[in-house]
Amino acid sequence: MTVTRTVWGFIEQRDHRLMRRMNRWRAPRWIRYWMIAATRMGDGWLWYALGAMLMVYGGPQKFAAVGAAGSAAIFGVLVFKLLKRLSQRPRPCQLEPHCWSRVLPPDKFSFPSGHTMTAFSIALVVSYFYPALEGTLFFVAFSIAVSRIVLGMHFLSDVLAGIVAGHSARLRRDNRVRFLRLGLIV
Repeated sequence: MTVTRTVWGFIEQRDHRLMRRMNRWRAPRWIRYWMIAATRMGDGWLWYALGAMLMVYGGPQKFAAVGAAGSAAIFGVLVFKLLKRLSQRPRPCQLEPHCWSRVLPPDKFSFPSGHTMTAFSIALVVSYFYPALEGTLFFVAFSIAVSRIVLGMHFLSDVLAGIVAGHSARLRRDNRVRFLRLGLIV
């Protein structure tokens, strides 16, 4: 129990130090626009648009890709809502005001980052089916993750937990063999 408190205290101390730096940093205008755009992309509409594009242009594996990405996203949403309710960790913007960001949080709790979890789970699944999209998808997922910290919506540990949880919600490599056997992908 003492080790857990010590480790959590260390993490929280680092989180609060980074929060204070981000909240006081006057980012250049282009970074502000990029961070706001990235966090808005993580609100969900980008993933719906990606699913629609894959259904139109995705080729023979489109149903498996969209189904797997949708399943990973739904699983991720259920997990992060449960974890937020259990942790009830306040957001950085509730502890200290941000110097320039006026983005409103979608809910009260910070841990883990649902935007990050969803972005990484979808990026992992879709890039598995469409390797050519991997660089773009991970750039978007990383941008969303960083934006949540820069805009004062999450602590670094919230975002890191979102990345780890996003990886756990992904389609496992050996599931590709099952999809091949079922004829869902070529």
